[in-house]
Amino acid sequence: MLRLGHAALDALLPPRCLACATPVLAEGTLCAACFREIRLIGPPLCLCCGIPFLHARQGEPALGGGLLCPRCAETPPVYARARAAYLYDAGAKRLLLPFKYAGRTELALPLARQMAHAGRELLAEADMLLPVPLHRRRLLSRGYNQAGLLAARLSRLGGVPWAPDLLRRARATTALARHGAAERAALLDGAFRLAPGGAARVAGRRLLLVDDVLTSGATASACAAVLMAAGAARVEVLAAARVPDPRLAEKDMAGLALPGDA
Repeated sequence: MLRLGHAALDALLPPRCLACATPVLAEGTLCAACFREIRLIGPPLCLCCGIPFLHARQGEPALGGGLLCPRCAETPPVYARARAAYLYDAGAKRLLLPFKYAGRTELALPLARQMAHAGRELLAEADMLLPVPLHRRRLLSRGYNQAGLLAARLSRLGGVPWAPDLLRRARATTALARHGAAERAALLDGAFRLAPGGAARVAGRRLLLVDDVLTSGATASACAAVLMAAGAARVEVLAAARVPDPRLAEKDMAGLALPGDA
């Protein structure tokens, strides 16, 4: 009887594609057209920052065994590893932009499910999840922290506790995309701090930072620096999407390095 009830409800109000609202067979899924536009991140990728090597063949053995991108080989980030579910291109933006800016908070769960798959090793080793915080003015304006919504869902999916207010944004910063690496670091200097008594909660623990989009990694590194200074054993990063690095063009593949070569 319950199945008949669900069937009748689906006939009257069919499930809709998460991105374009086309009717689909199951709730919380994408239609075939939108699914084809989404690019999931998989090997080969940088062992450290998780950026995909787009000009190598997916799963190529020669590049799947733990190489570093030129940036991580030259200047390792503060965090130990970063992983993301989607490549941040036009397909992923159809999910992430409405989630972040248009109040589509119901997208947090399907995004978190894919993140849990992409970052399963990181989740399995984490003691606590920490969302990258918003400044209070932006939080009041938007009404929610998208990273916090993702962390809450990941906490349930992975059985790892999360701390929504342990890491705080001490001051607002301008958009970082237009700035170089040195400028980004300067803008983020002192932008994050721990809540009172926070050091005791992070000391000796393996922490997983959660965010919606990982771009240069500057924000993640700034957060990780605060946590490591407070005594965290390790900080890793899990994001819904990763912006590709245009400098990793085909001619740059020779710049990849094995860990320890730098």
